[in-house]
Amino acid sequence: MKKRPSRFIALLRGINVGGRNKVPMSDLRSLCTDIGWSEVETYIQSGNVVFSSAAAPGLLEAEIERSIERRLGLSISVIVRSVSQWPAYIEGNPFPDASSTEPNLVMLALSKLPPRVDAVTLLRDRAVSGERVIQVGDALWILFSGGVAKSKLSPGLFDRLVGSPVTTRNWRTVLKLGEMGSRRDSGA
Repeated sequence: MKKRPSRFIALLRGINVGGRNKVPMSDLRSLCTDIGWSEVETYIQSGNVVFSSAAAPGLLEAEIERSIERRLGLSISVIVRSVSQWPAYIEGNPFPDASSTEPNLVMLALSKLPPRVDAVTLLRDRAVSGERVIQVGDALWILFSGGVAKSKLSPGLFDRLVGSPVTTRNWRTVLKLGEMGSRRDSGA
């Protein structure tokens, strides 16, 4: 018996930033369709894909990473979560006031593997200018009070302290991906 497709959200890390790792969204959609994903949609240029597939999240991550490497010659980390997980991220946002006034300063950080037990403590030790880091489930939430550009919490530091590749999305993007996923959620 064939498994019914579920809805997923794939987050590509570090594409189309500062002229590096350029991936046109039309190429990304085509690549995703070619590997067998259906109902593929992208959101903005930072690598957000909402799609359907019958495969498991870990397999999906490996599948798209290999395809990007083969087709585009880029080594890109991809983190996949089911659409059914997304409402918990939205409801778990520990910074609702800041999210309503400065949504670009509130970031959801997701990692390939569960964060190390000491990740939050280590990140808080390096936070500056009123930055706050809180873990809710498998998600890390960061309030970049002074702005992301001035932060010492770099992507490389996150990876090292969390224990696996991490990617972040601001509050507006988190909401939009939730909306996109729920439009055609197949009960993942």
